[in-house]
Amino acid sequence: MAERFVAARHALFTAHPARTVVLAFAAVVVIGAVLLALPLASEADTSTDFVTALFTSTSAVCVTGLAVVDTGTYWSDFGEGAILALIQVGGFGIMTMASLLALLVSGKLRLKLQLTAQAETKSLGIGDVRRVLLGVAGTTFAVEAAVGAALSLRLRYGYGFSIRDAMHEGYFHAVSAFNNAGFGLYGDSITRYADDPWITLPIAAAVILGGIGFPVLLELLRHRNRRRTTGRRNWTLHTRLTLITTAVLLATGTMLTCLLEWTNPGTLGTHTVPDKILNGFFHSAMSRTAGFNAVDIGAMQPATLLTTCVLMFIGGGSAGTAGGIKVTTFAVLLVAITAEVRGEPHSSVLGRRLAPHVLRQALTVALMGVALAMTATLALLSMTSLPFEGVLFEAVSAFGTVGLSTGITADFPRAGQLILVLLMFVGRLGPITLVSALALRERTRRYELPEERPVIG
Repeated sequence: MAERFVAARHALFTAHPARTVVLAFAAVVVIGAVLLALPLASEADTSTDFVTALFTSTSAVCVTGLAVVDTGTYWSDFGEGAILALIQVGGFGIMTMASLLALLVSGKLRLKLQLTAQAETKSLGIGDVRRVLLGVAGTTFAVEAAVGAALSLRLRYGYGFSIRDAMHEGYFHAVSAFNNAGFGLYGDSITRYADDPWITLPIAAAVILGGIGFPVLLELLRHRNRRRTTGRRNWTLHTRLTLITTAVLLATGTMLTCLLEWTNPGTLGTHTVPDKILNGFFHSAMSRTAGFNAVDIGAMQPATLLTTCVLMFIGGGSAGTAGGIKVTTFAVLLVAITAEVRGEPHSSVLGRRLAPHVLRQALTVALMGVALAMTATLALLSMTSLPFEGVLFEAVSAFGTVGLSTGITADFPRAGQLILVLLMFVGRLGPITLVSALALRERTRRYELPEERPVIG
Protein backbone atom coordinates (compact mmCIF):
# COMPACT_ATOMS: atom_id res chain seq x y z
CA MET A 1 0.00 0.00 0.00
CA ALA A 2 2.80 2.42 0.92
CA GLU A 3 4.64 1.68 -2.31
CA ARG A 4 1.48 2.32 -4.33
CA PHE A 5 0.97 5.66 -2.56
CA VAL A 6 4.56 6.72 -3.28
CA ALA A 7 4.21 5.66 -6.91
CA ALA A 8 0.93 7.57 -7.26
CA ARG A 9 2.43 10.69 -5.67
CA HIS A 10 5.44 10.62 -7.99
CA ALA A 11 3.21 9.93 -10.98
CA LEU A 12 1.22 13.07 -10.11
CA PHE A 13 4.41 15.11 -9.81
CA THR A 14 5.77 13.91 -13.13
CA ALA A 15 2.45 14.49 -14.87
CA HIS A 16 2.02 18.13 -13.77
CA PRO A 17 5.27 19.26 -12.08
CA ALA A 18 4.82 23.00 -12.70
CA ARG A 19 1.24 22.97 -11.43
CA THR A 20 2.26 21.00 -8.35
CA VAL A 21 5.01 23.46 -7.43
CA VAL A 22 2.81 26.53 -7.92
CA LEU A 23 -0.11 25.13 -5.91
CA ALA A 24 2.17 23.97 -3.09
CA PHE A 25 3.80 27.37 -2.68
CA ALA A 26 0.50 29.21 -3.01
CA ALA A 27 -0.91 27.09 -0.19
CA VAL A 28 2.07 27.87 2.06
CA VAL A 29 1.71 31.60 1.31
CA VAL A 30 -1.97 31.58 2.29
CA ILE A 31 -1.29 29.61 5.48
CA GLY A 32 1.49 32.03 6.39
CA ALA A 33 -0.76 35.03 5.77
CA VAL A 34 -3.43 33.58 8.06
CA LEU A 35 -0.87 33.00 10.83
CA LEU A 36 0.57 36.52 10.51
CA ALA A 37 -2.91 38.04 10.58
CA LEU A 38 -3.53 36.58 14.06
CA PRO A 39 -3.39 39.05 16.98
CA LEU A 40 -0.55 37.21 18.73
CA ALA A 41 1.67 37.69 15.66
CA SER A 42 1.99 41.45 16.24
CA GLU A 43 3.59 43.32 19.12
CA ALA A 44 0.41 45.37 19.52
CA ASP A 45 -1.60 42.17 20.03
CA THR A 46 -4.05 43.24 17.34
CA SER A 47 -5.00 41.64 14.07
CA THR A 48 -2.87 42.65 11.09
CA ASP A 49 -4.72 43.62 7.93
CA PHE A 50 -4.67 40.78 5.43
CA VAL A 51 -2.79 42.66 2.69
CA THR A 52 0.14 43.34 5.04
CA ALA A 53 0.07 39.73 6.26
CA LEU A 54 -0.13 38.43 2.67
CA PHE A 55 2.70 40.70 1.54
CA THR A 56 4.95 39.59 4.40
CA SER A 57 4.08 35.91 3.93
CA THR A 58 4.76 36.04 0.18
CA SER A 59 8.03 37.89 0.77
CA ALA A 60 9.10 35.23 3.29
CA VAL A 61 8.04 32.14 1.33
CA CYS A 62 9.50 33.53 -1.89
CA VAL A 63 12.65 34.47 0.12
CA THR A 64 12.54 38.07 -1.04
CA GLY A 65 12.80 40.33 2.01
CA LEU A 66 10.67 43.28 0.94
CA ALA A 67 8.58 44.52 3.86
CA VAL A 68 5.85 47.09 4.41
CA VAL A 69 6.35 47.04 8.21
CA ASP A 70 9.50 46.81 10.32
CA THR A 71 10.16 43.15 11.09
CA GLY A 72 11.95 43.70 14.40
CA THR A 73 9.45 46.09 15.95
CA TYR A 74 6.08 45.24 14.39
CA TRP A 75 6.02 41.46 14.78
CA SER A 76 5.99 39.60 18.09
CA ASP A 77 8.18 36.62 18.89
CA PHE A 78 5.44 34.42 17.43
CA GLY A 79 5.33 36.56 14.29
CA GLU A 80 9.10 36.49 13.89
CA GLY A 81 9.07 32.73 14.42
CA ALA A 82 6.38 32.34 11.76
CA ILE A 83 8.39 34.47 9.32
CA LEU A 84 11.53 32.42 10.02
CA ALA A 85 9.60 29.18 9.47
CA LEU A 86 8.17 30.50 6.19
CA ILE A 87 11.66 31.48 5.05
CA GLN A 88 12.98 28.02 5.90
CA VAL A 89 10.09 26.23 4.22
CA GLY A 90 10.33 28.50 1.19
CA GLY A 91 14.09 28.15 0.79
CA PHE A 92 14.14 24.40 1.41
CA GLY A 93 11.13 23.88 -0.84
CA ILE A 94 12.58 25.96 -3.65
CA MET A 95 15.92 24.14 -3.60
CA THR A 96 14.21 20.75 -3.38
CA MET A 97 11.55 21.39 -6.00
CA ALA A 98 14.01 22.99 -8.41
CA SER A 99 16.46 20.11 -8.00
CA LEU A 100 13.73 17.53 -8.50
CA LEU A 101 12.45 19.36 -11.57
CA ALA A 102 15.99 19.44 -12.96
CA LEU A 103 16.24 15.71 -12.25
CA LEU A 104 12.91 15.14 -13.96
CA VAL A 105 13.88 17.19 -16.99
CA SER A 106 17.20 15.34 -17.34
CA GLY A 107 15.52 11.97 -17.10
CA LYS A 108 12.27 12.85 -18.90
CA LEU A 109 10.25 9.79 -19.86
CA ARG A 110 12.93 7.42 -18.67
CA LEU A 111 12.55 8.75 -15.11
CA LYS A 112 8.75 8.64 -15.36
CA LEU A 113 8.79 4.98 -16.40
CA GLN A 114 11.16 4.09 -13.58
CA LEU A 115 9.00 5.86 -11.03
CA THR A 116 5.89 3.94 -12.07
CA ALA A 117 7.83 0.70 -11.81
CA GLN A 118 9.54 1.56 -8.53
CA ALA A 119 7.96 -1.41 -6.70
CA GLU A 120 10.19 -3.71 -8.74
CA THR A 121 13.28 -1.53 -9.26
CA LYS A 122 14.39 1.08 -6.74
CA SER A 123 17.00 2.67 -9.00
CA LEU A 124 17.29 6.20 -10.37
CA GLY A 125 13.92 7.66 -9.44
CA ILE A 126 13.51 6.97 -5.72
CA GLY A 127 17.22 6.90 -4.99
CA ASP A 128 17.82 10.30 -6.53
CA VAL A 129 14.75 11.81 -4.87
CA ARG A 130 16.00 10.62 -1.48
CA ARG A 131 19.50 11.88 -2.25
CA VAL A 132 18.17 15.30 -3.23
CA LEU A 133 16.04 15.63 -0.10
CA LEU A 134 18.79 14.53 2.29
CA GLY A 135 21.42 16.57 0.47
CA VAL A 136 19.38 19.78 0.53
CA ALA A 137 18.46 19.30 4.20
CA GLY A 138 22.02 18.48 5.27
CA THR A 139 23.56 21.37 3.33
CA THR A 140 20.95 23.83 4.57
CA PHE A 141 21.26 23.04 8.26
CA ALA A 142 25.06 22.71 8.18
CA VAL A 143 25.59 26.15 6.64
CA GLU A 144 22.93 27.79 8.80
CA ALA A 145 24.38 26.27 11.96
CA ALA A 146 27.93 27.36 11.14
CA VAL A 147 27.00 30.93 10.14
CA GLY A 148 24.56 31.24 13.05
CA ALA A 149 27.28 30.20 15.49
CA ALA A 150 29.75 32.69 14.02
CA LEU A 151 27.26 35.57 14.21
CA SER A 152 26.11 34.62 17.71
CA LEU A 153 29.68 34.53 19.04
CA ARG A 154 30.44 37.90 17.48
CA LEU A 155 27.31 39.50 18.94
CA ARG A 156 27.94 37.93 22.34
CA TYR A 157 31.61 38.80 22.77
CA GLY A 158 31.97 41.74 20.39
CA TYR A 159 28.84 43.69 21.32
CA GLY A 160 27.90 42.38 24.76
CA PHE A 161 24.60 40.75 23.79
CA SER A 162 23.08 38.28 26.20
CA ILE A 163 23.41 34.64 25.15
CA ARG A 164 19.69 34.45 24.32
CA ASP A 165 19.66 37.66 22.25
CA ALA A 166 22.92 36.78 20.50
CA MET A 167 21.62 33.36 19.46
CA HIS A 168 18.21 34.74 18.51
CA GLU A 169 19.60 37.43 16.23
CA GLY A 170 22.54 35.37 15.01
CA TYR A 171 20.53 32.38 13.87
CA PHE A 172 17.66 34.50 12.51
CA HIS A 173 20.05 36.35 10.22
CA ALA A 174 21.89 33.12 9.33
CA VAL A 175 18.70 31.40 8.17
CA SER A 176 17.61 34.53 6.33
CA ALA A 177 21.03 34.87 4.66
CA PHE A 178 21.43 31.28 3.46
CA ASN A 179 17.91 31.32 2.05
CA ASN A 180 18.65 34.67 0.38
CA ALA A 181 15.61 36.13 2.14
CA GLY A 182 17.02 39.45 3.34
CA PHE A 183 14.73 39.70 6.38
CA GLY A 184 16.48 41.37 9.30
CA LEU A 185 15.51 42.35 12.83
CA TYR A 186 16.70 45.94 12.48
CA GLY A 187 14.91 48.75 10.69
CA ASP A 188 18.16 49.76 8.96
CA SER A 189 19.00 46.18 7.91
CA ILE A 190 22.63 45.71 9.07
CA THR A 191 24.03 49.18 8.43
CA ARG A 192 25.08 49.34 12.10
CA TYR A 193 27.59 46.56 11.33
CA ALA A 194 28.78 47.99 8.01
CA ASP A 195 32.43 48.15 9.09
CA ASP A 196 32.49 44.80 10.90
CA PRO A 197 33.78 42.00 8.65
CA TRP A 198 32.99 39.43 11.37
CA ILE A 199 29.31 40.18 10.71
CA THR A 200 29.17 41.07 7.03
CA LEU A 201 31.48 38.37 5.65
CA PRO A 202 29.69 35.37 7.27
CA ILE A 203 26.38 36.75 5.98
CA ALA A 204 27.88 37.22 2.51
CA ALA A 205 29.30 33.68 2.58
CA ALA A 206 25.90 32.23 3.49
CA VAL A 207 24.23 34.25 0.73
CA ILE A 208 26.72 33.09 -1.90
CA LEU A 209 26.53 29.43 -0.85
CA GLY A 210 22.75 29.45 -0.85
CA GLY A 211 22.65 31.35 -4.12
CA ILE A 212 24.88 29.16 -6.29
CA GLY A 213 22.43 26.26 -6.06
CA PHE A 214 22.30 22.83 -4.50
CA PRO A 215 23.46 20.91 -7.62
CA VAL A 216 26.69 22.94 -7.63
CA LEU A 217 27.22 22.52 -3.88
CA LEU A 218 26.62 18.78 -4.14
CA GLU A 219 29.04 18.44 -7.03
CA LEU A 220 31.71 20.45 -5.23
CA LEU A 221 31.43 18.21 -2.17
CA ARG A 222 31.38 15.03 -4.24
CA HIS A 223 34.37 15.98 -6.38
CA ARG A 224 36.33 17.17 -3.35
CA ASN A 225 36.14 13.65 -1.99
CA ARG A 226 36.89 12.15 -5.40
CA ARG A 227 39.93 14.37 -5.89
CA ARG A 228 41.41 13.08 -2.65
CA THR A 229 41.48 9.58 -4.08
CA THR A 230 42.06 10.16 -7.83
CA GLY A 231 43.69 13.59 -7.95
CA ARG A 232 41.30 14.64 -10.75
CA ARG A 233 38.56 17.26 -10.78
CA ASN A 234 36.00 16.99 -13.57
CA TRP A 235 33.22 19.50 -13.05
CA THR A 236 30.14 19.57 -15.24
CA LEU A 237 29.52 22.47 -17.61
CA HIS A 238 26.71 23.74 -15.35
CA THR A 239 29.01 23.94 -12.33
CA ARG A 240 31.81 25.63 -14.23
CA LEU A 241 29.46 28.16 -15.82
CA THR A 242 27.83 28.94 -12.48
CA LEU A 243 31.10 29.40 -10.59
CA ILE A 244 32.84 31.45 -13.28
CA THR A 245 29.87 33.72 -13.96
CA THR A 246 29.22 34.19 -10.24
CA ALA A 247 32.84 35.18 -9.61
CA VAL A 248 32.84 37.61 -12.55
CA LEU A 249 29.57 39.23 -11.46
CA LEU A 250 30.76 39.55 -7.85
CA ALA A 251 34.00 41.20 -8.95
CA THR A 252 32.26 43.46 -11.47
CA GLY A 253 29.59 44.50 -8.97
CA THR A 254 32.22 45.27 -6.33
CA MET A 255 34.31 47.34 -8.73
CA LEU A 256 31.37 49.36 -10.08
CA THR A 257 29.86 49.98 -6.64
CA CYS A 258 33.16 51.24 -5.27
CA LEU A 259 33.83 53.34 -8.36
CA LEU A 260 30.40 54.98 -8.41
CA GLU A 261 29.98 55.45 -4.65
CA TRP A 262 33.57 56.08 -3.55
CA THR A 263 33.04 59.75 -2.68
CA ASN A 264 29.30 59.68 -1.97
CA PRO A 265 28.91 60.85 1.66
CA GLY A 266 25.56 59.06 1.95
CA THR A 267 27.08 55.63 1.24
CA LEU A 268 30.81 54.85 1.02
CA GLY A 269 32.26 58.37 1.24
CA THR A 270 32.70 58.42 5.02
CA HIS A 271 34.32 54.98 5.32
CA THR A 272 38.01 54.06 5.29
CA VAL A 273 39.46 52.47 2.15
CA PRO A 274 39.30 48.87 3.47
CA ASP A 275 35.73 49.43 4.64
CA LYS A 276 34.77 50.90 1.26
CA ILE A 277 36.00 47.76 -0.48
CA LEU A 278 34.28 45.57 2.13
CA ASN A 279 30.95 47.34 1.67
CA GLY A 280 31.31 47.38 -2.10
CA PHE A 281 31.77 43.62 -2.05
CA PHE A 282 28.90 43.17 0.41
CA HIS A 283 26.52 45.20 -1.75
CA SER A 284 27.57 43.24 -4.83
CA ALA A 285 26.89 39.94 -3.05
CA MET A 286 23.55 41.15 -1.67
CA SER A 287 22.43 42.36 -5.10
CA ARG A 288 22.44 38.71 -6.18
CA THR A 289 19.02 38.33 -4.46
CA ALA A 290 19.90 38.49 -0.76
CA GLY A 291 18.33 41.80 0.30
CA PHE A 292 20.52 42.87 3.21
CA ASN A 293 22.15 46.29 2.96
CA ALA A 294 25.02 47.79 4.93
CA VAL A 295 24.74 51.24 3.30
CA ASP A 296 21.70 53.38 2.54
CA ILE A 297 20.24 52.22 -0.79
CA GLY A 298 18.12 55.37 -1.05
CA ALA A 299 21.25 57.55 -1.00
CA MET A 300 22.96 55.74 -3.89
CA GLN A 301 23.69 57.37 -7.22
CA PRO A 302 21.25 56.61 -10.09
CA ALA A 303 24.07 54.83 -11.95
CA THR A 304 24.61 52.53 -8.96
CA LEU A 305 20.88 51.79 -8.75
CA LEU A 306 20.90 50.84 -12.44
CA THR A 307 23.93 48.60 -11.93
CA THR A 308 22.18 46.98 -8.99
CA CYS A 309 19.06 46.43 -11.10
CA VAL A 310 21.12 44.51 -13.65
CA LEU A 311 22.67 42.33 -10.94
CA MET A 312 19.26 41.73 -9.33
CA PHE A 313 17.73 40.77 -12.66
CA ILE A 314 20.48 38.23 -13.38
CA GLY A 315 20.24 36.70 -9.90
CA GLY A 316 22.07 33.60 -8.74
CA GLY A 317 22.45 29.92 -9.57
CA SER A 318 19.79 27.46 -10.65
CA ALA A 319 18.09 25.21 -8.07
CA GLY A 320 19.21 27.51 -5.28
CA THR A 321 17.57 30.07 -3.04
CA ALA A 322 18.47 32.97 -5.34
CA GLY A 323 16.04 34.46 -7.84
CA GLY A 324 16.41 36.30 -11.13
CA ILE A 325 16.82 34.74 -14.55
CA LYS A 326 19.88 32.85 -13.18
CA VAL A 327 23.56 33.17 -14.00
CA THR A 328 23.57 30.22 -16.39
CA THR A 329 20.83 31.88 -18.46
CA PHE A 330 22.91 35.05 -18.60
CA ALA A 331 26.06 33.09 -19.51
CA VAL A 332 24.28 31.16 -22.27
CA LEU A 333 22.99 34.40 -23.79
CA LEU A 334 26.50 35.91 -23.72
CA VAL A 335 27.88 32.80 -25.41
CA ALA A 336 25.19 32.95 -28.10
CA ILE A 337 25.87 36.64 -28.76
CA THR A 338 29.61 36.00 -28.98
CA ALA A 339 29.11 33.14 -31.43
CA GLU A 340 26.82 35.26 -33.61
CA VAL A 341 29.25 38.18 -33.66
CA ARG A 342 32.06 35.82 -34.68
CA GLY A 343 29.90 34.22 -37.35
CA GLU A 344 30.22 30.75 -35.84
CA PRO A 345 27.49 28.21 -36.76
CA HIS A 346 27.23 26.83 -33.21
CA SER A 347 27.48 28.27 -29.69
CA SER A 348 30.18 26.65 -27.63
CA VAL A 349 31.73 27.35 -24.25
CA LEU A 350 34.41 25.65 -22.13
CA GLY A 351 34.88 22.90 -24.67
CA ARG A 352 31.19 22.05 -25.01
CA ARG A 353 28.63 22.86 -27.74
CA LEU A 354 25.29 24.17 -26.51
CA ALA A 355 22.13 22.53 -27.82
CA PRO A 356 19.81 24.88 -29.79
CA HIS A 357 16.90 24.30 -27.42
CA VAL A 358 19.05 25.54 -24.50
CA LEU A 359 19.56 28.84 -26.32
CA ARG A 360 15.83 29.15 -27.00
CA GLN A 361 14.98 28.46 -23.36
CA ALA A 362 17.49 31.05 -22.14
CA LEU A 363 16.13 33.66 -24.54
CA THR A 364 12.53 32.87 -23.51
CA VAL A 365 13.26 33.17 -19.78
CA ALA A 366 15.20 36.44 -20.22
CA LEU A 367 12.65 38.15 -22.47
CA MET A 368 9.69 37.06 -20.36
CA GLY A 369 11.52 38.36 -17.29
CA VAL A 370 12.06 41.74 -18.99
CA ALA A 371 8.40 41.86 -20.04
CA LEU A 372 7.19 41.01 -16.55
CA ALA A 373 9.41 43.58 -14.80
CA MET A 374 8.57 46.34 -17.28
CA THR A 375 4.82 45.62 -17.16
CA ALA A 376 4.85 45.76 -13.37
CA THR A 377 6.87 48.99 -13.42
CA LEU A 378 4.36 50.58 -15.80
CA ALA A 379 1.44 49.48 -13.62
CA LEU A 380 3.10 50.83 -10.46
CA LEU A 381 3.95 54.16 -12.10
CA SER A 382 0.34 54.59 -13.16
CA MET A 383 -0.90 54.48 -9.56
CA THR A 384 1.78 56.47 -7.73
CA SER A 385 3.82 59.65 -8.03
CA LEU A 386 6.99 58.03 -6.71
CA PRO A 387 10.20 58.59 -8.75
CA PHE A 388 10.79 56.35 -11.75
CA GLU A 389 14.16 54.99 -10.64
CA GLY A 390 12.76 53.99 -7.25
CA VAL A 391 9.72 52.25 -8.77
CA LEU A 392 11.86 50.42 -11.34
CA PHE A 393 14.28 49.37 -8.60
CA GLU A 394 11.39 48.08 -6.48
CA ALA A 395 9.87 46.09 -9.37
CA VAL A 396 13.17 44.47 -10.35
CA SER A 397 13.91 43.72 -6.69
CA ALA A 398 10.53 41.98 -6.36
CA PHE A 399 10.93 40.03 -9.60
CA GLY A 400 14.46 38.95 -8.66
CA THR A 401 13.27 38.13 -5.10
CA VAL A 402 16.06 40.34 -3.81
CA GLY A 403 14.44 42.51 -1.17
CA LEU A 404 16.64 45.58 -1.58
CA SER A 405 14.65 48.80 -1.52
CA THR A 406 15.17 52.53 -1.67
CA GLY A 407 12.69 52.79 1.21
CA ILE A 408 9.44 53.26 -0.70
CA THR A 409 7.84 49.82 -0.29
CA ALA A 410 5.35 50.97 2.33
CA ASP A 411 4.48 54.07 0.24
CA PHE A 412 2.74 52.08 -2.48
CA PRO A 413 -1.07 51.90 -2.28
CA ARG A 414 -2.70 48.56 -1.51
CA ALA A 415 -3.13 47.81 -5.20
CA GLY A 416 0.57 48.46 -5.76
CA GLN A 417 1.53 46.18 -2.89
CA LEU A 418 -0.63 43.42 -4.39
CA ILE A 419 1.20 43.89 -7.70
CA LEU A 420 4.48 43.41 -5.83
CA VAL A 421 3.02 40.28 -4.18
CA LEU A 422 2.20 38.83 -7.60
CA LEU A 423 5.59 39.90 -8.94
CA MET A 424 7.44 38.19 -6.07
CA PHE A 425 5.46 34.98 -6.51
CA VAL A 426 5.82 34.82 -10.29
CA GLY A 427 9.43 35.98 -10.16
CA ARG A 428 10.29 33.25 -7.66
CA LEU A 429 8.51 30.32 -9.30
CA GLY A 430 8.18 31.57 -12.87
CA PRO A 431 11.66 30.76 -14.21
CA ILE A 432 11.67 27.33 -12.50
CA THR A 433 8.28 26.22 -13.77
CA LEU A 434 8.73 27.85 -17.18
CA VAL A 435 12.00 26.09 -17.94
CA SER A 436 10.70 22.72 -16.71
CA ALA A 437 7.51 23.11 -18.74
CA LEU A 438 9.47 24.04 -21.88
CA ALA A 439 11.87 21.13 -21.44
CA LEU A 440 9.16 18.56 -20.73
CA ARG A 441 7.11 19.70 -23.72
CA GLU A 442 10.07 19.36 -26.07
CA ARG A 443 9.29 17.06 -28.97
CA THR A 444 10.97 16.07 -32.22
CA ARG A 445 9.29 17.27 -35.42
CA ARG A 446 9.19 14.59 -38.10
CA TYR A 447 9.36 17.09 -40.95
CA GLU A 448 11.13 20.36 -41.76
CA LEU A 449 9.56 23.49 -43.21
CA PRO A 450 11.22 25.49 -46.03
CA GLU A 451 13.85 27.86 -44.71
CA GLU A 452 13.59 31.63 -45.20
CA ARG A 453 15.41 34.49 -43.50
CA PRO A 454 13.68 37.77 -42.63
CA VAL A 455 15.70 40.99 -42.49
CA ILE A 456 17.11 41.52 -38.98
CA GLY A 457 18.21 44.91 -37.68
